[in-house]
Amino acid sequence: MSQSHNRILNSLPQNVFAAVEPHLKMADLSFGDVIAETDQLVSRVYFPHQCVVSLVVEMEVGDMIETAMVGRDGVVNATSALDGKMALHKGLVQIAGDASVIHPDTLRDIANEFEPFRSILIRHEQVLLAQAQQSAGCNASHTVESRMCRWLLRIRDLTQSNKMSLTQEFLAQMLGVRRTSVTLVAGALQNAGLIRQRRGTIEILDLRGMESAACECYARVRSHYERLFS
Repeated sequence: MSQSHNRILNSLPQNVFAAVEPHLKMADLSFGDVIAETDQLVSRVYFPHQCVVSLVVEMEVGDMIETAMVGRDGVVNATSALDGKMALHKGLVQIAGDASVIHPDTLRDIANEFEPFRSILIRHEQVLLAQAQQSAGCNASHTVESRMCRWLLRIRDLTQSNKMSLTQEFLAQMLGVRRTSVTLVAGALQNAGLIRQRRGTIEILDLRGMESAACECYARVRSHYERLFS
């Protein structure tokens, strides 16, 4: 069996992966690409490898905030595709990279034939729901600093790199705060020796320090995914 950088694909039994693999195509995704639109029919299902996707909700006033983050341990549009339904959220690429892509009709046929495949897709949706609920509580209860640390650590886990290409404007959108707040907090984290920021990039310098500064939500979301693959 071929190995995949995506943990869901890599966790499938050999016979199931053999059924899925011929239908997978590689796609290179760029920052800002929209791979799902709220209330629009799903056209492709994505299993990220290096890329990271933010699932966001948009408000009528133009604000946008992240509810969940999907990377190499997840899949985008899968459960909507199972019943041929529309996407419930917008999927926005925040870290460029590649992903395995499959047509929703094909995914549905294989999931109906192989229960282990259908099961992990549904369990992943439950993890996404738990992540969204955690994000809602986090946004209401925790400081911008602890939330930013949580967010950056999650990106690090998904990209397996301490350095990430991010603008403060985008980070402010995802956290649902003003850019000035992100500027102040990022400056404080840099002064504390936890990160180094340059134009368009942020690098984590002190991993343990970041974990100590992050809110509890980072560990909880991480534990949800580890249980998914246990």
